[in-house]
Amino acid sequence: MHPLLLPAGTPAIPVHCVARADWPALRDGLAPVPRSFAQAQGFEARPGQHALLPDAAGALVAVLLGVDPAGPRRRDPFAPGRLATTLPPGDYALAGDLGDPALAALGWLLTAYRFERYRKPKPAQARLALPEGVDGDELTRLAEATALARDLVNTSAADLGPAEIEAAIRALGEACGAEVASTVGDDLLAANLPMIHAVGRASPRAPRLIDLRWGAPEHPRLTLVGKGVAFDTGGLNLKTDAGMLLMKKDMGGAAAAIAAARMIMQAGLKVRLRLLVPAVENAVSGSSFRPGDVLRSRKGLTVEIGNTDAEGRLILADALALADEEAPELLIDFATLTGAARVALGPELPPFYSHDDGLAAEIARIGAAVNDPVWRMPLWPPYDAMLDSRIADVNNVSGGAFAGSLTAALFLNRFVENSRSYAHFDIYGWNPSTKPGRPEGGECQAARLTYALAKQLYGVR
Repeated sequence: MHPLLLPAGTPAIPVHCVARADWPALRDGLAPVPRSFAQAQGFEARPGQHALLPDAAGALVAVLLGVDPAGPRRRDPFAPGRLATTLPPGDYALAGDLGDPALAALGWLLTAYRFERYRKPKPAQARLALPEGVDGDELTRLAEATALARDLVNTSAADLGPAEIEAAIRALGEACGAEVASTVGDDLLAANLPMIHAVGRASPRAPRLIDLRWGAPEHPRLTLVGKGVAFDTGGLNLKTDAGMLLMKKDMGGAAAAIAAARMIMQAGLKVRLRLLVPAVENAVSGSSFRPGDVLRSRKGLTVEIGNTDAEGRLILADALALADEEAPELLIDFATLTGAARVALGPELPPFYSHDDGLAAEIARIGAAVNDPVWRMPLWPPYDAMLDSRIADVNNVSGGAFAGSLTAALFLNRFVENSRSYAHFDIYGWNPSTKPGRPEGGECQAARLTYALAKQLYGVR
């Protein structure tokens, strides 16, 4: 079980989650000393407000946390977790108006995440007694997979190139009993993965396609594809300094796919899982691919390069075409693909695309239920013409300022035709500021909902 979790019923300091309307009744039930301290601190149960309550000897006996009332305004299910990094070390138990107890406890663990690779570790943190009826193993699985993805995104690109992404997947495969293979460097050309090779060939760190397989062959095929651009300079269409600053996170799609695969394997779901990660560095050198080049893809389509900074869709296209050849029952890709998605929906709400209305409805519903929200956007067929090329089958960009996330999804959609269902997530992979359950820095988006979807569709062995 997670080191910050304690068994249900462990003696612990209560954390009373209370809405403003319920505060008077709770206040009147407190002992005189704690009640006086609450009043002295001006506690009014405003959402996010908290107070520490001692007894007459000065020992901490209770914590108060104001939460949003139940109602039409959406409550943040992770809100009780905001105290995980503010309370003094000790053992605590959530009480009162928690909403969903499992999500409240998960919010605690996700808030407590720390990335300490490059600095001295901080002292011990506050621990949480499991709410009654909540599965500690499941919470641990979700929190640890999310932490793995965040660690990968937060790691400096100097320490996390294509080879290190492969090493992370191989370590996961060894831990879970999966087979892992990798196609590296010029072998990509022999394996008919030419666009992965073209994007990564300018870097001294060789590009590769990492392929993990797990599960019984007779089970339904579920394939996850994650964009693994370890660092994106933009190529010859060089990014600005501001645009390049966070590009260590351009492998956030790979991190999310790795996290989802970890959850699925550790839970023992009844699937034949395949994880494909094209891992490259989009660097600048004499061997960089150029604007105006025409690349041949695995699928056979020729792609005119309108912009070398739209490289993620190129490596995904080859990986998706490879995945599609097996006609999986469900194919999902994760990619930090477009700034246009952030303009439309911001950093917290990734768009997703699918032709399958039933699948899309379940993705949206489950995303809301597990507090891993996404928003469906249309694969609008008339916009396909925006990707027309005069000299090749397709251009990798539309050449205009409109519908950037949508046209990127339409580009990818051209490389999938045999899969029974397909969904594309255009994630951000980063929290610009700290919120409950979502500390500033690398983030794992759409992985928990993918795991919950797979668990619902396929069940546990």
